[in-house]
Amino acid sequence: MKIKWRKTMLAVAVTASLTSCQSVQTTQGSVVGVDRQQRMMMSADTMNASATQEYTKLLADAQQKGKLNTDATQYSRVRAIADRLIKQTPAFRPDALTWKWEVNVLSSPEVNAWCMPGGKIAVYTGLINKLKLSDDELAAVMGHEMAHALREHSRERASEQAIAGLGISILSTVAGLGQVGQKGMEYAYQGLLGLPNSREHETEADRIGVELAARAGYDPRAAITLWEKMGQVGGNEPPKFMSTHPPRADRMRDLTNYSARVLPLYQQVKAGK
Repeated sequence: MKIKWRKTMLAVAVTASLTSCQSVQTTQGSVVGVDRQQRMMMSADTMNASATQEYTKLLADAQQKGKLNTDATQYSRVRAIADRLIKQTPAFRPDALTWKWEVNVLSSPEVNAWCMPGGKIAVYTGLINKLKLSDDELAAVMGHEMAHALREHSRERASEQAIAGLGISILSTVAGLGQVGQKGMEYAYQGLLGLPNSREHETEADRIGVELAARAGYDPRAAITLWEKMGQVGGNEPPKFMSTHPPRADRMRDLTNYSARVLPLYQQVKAGK
């Protein structure tokens, strides 16, 4: 009786989750044509509130350790690039201009940058200093990270994982697979859906990122030289099916193609100056 009740409750939970999912068009296709519809279960407000809370904690910790915006010139440079990119976000979603964007530079040797939901940006000094980035290359990084926020990839991934987790739980319970069987199903999910979807998100961010950069007056071809530099510090790649990012060769081909598509936008900006 207890097992039957548990199966029933799991079934109800999965059904409720699936029915609460909505098809969402987070961005307009614009020139690069990223217009895939997304299935969301988590609310945008929940994701944004969580991101704001986490970002505030992170900044407070960096401030306490003396690692927040320590170089005024470097911070001004990052802020200026961000401002130009943010002005171009309506090409993909007009509401992004009303977001409470924040941009900060964190002192860390890590080669990294990110943008949380709602426009909370952080750039690490290791990225700028170790790769000796030009403004065009820095715009490529920031445009890529901002694209993740515009497309709400974090929200999409959280929704997908929540649904998958419930589905795996009910299937392993009904089939009597136990913990080992459930773990196997989780690995199968990652290989068949989780990782490929993550690679798709990275490709979308690459494409939107080069268009944001071009519209802001930064050479979109800098994304190619950026990833060449990243490749020099990235070490050996995992096999394609094991990676959350596209293989380097695939990524370079795609960036070459899409930077050429948006190059006229960059040339128009430069001609107007």
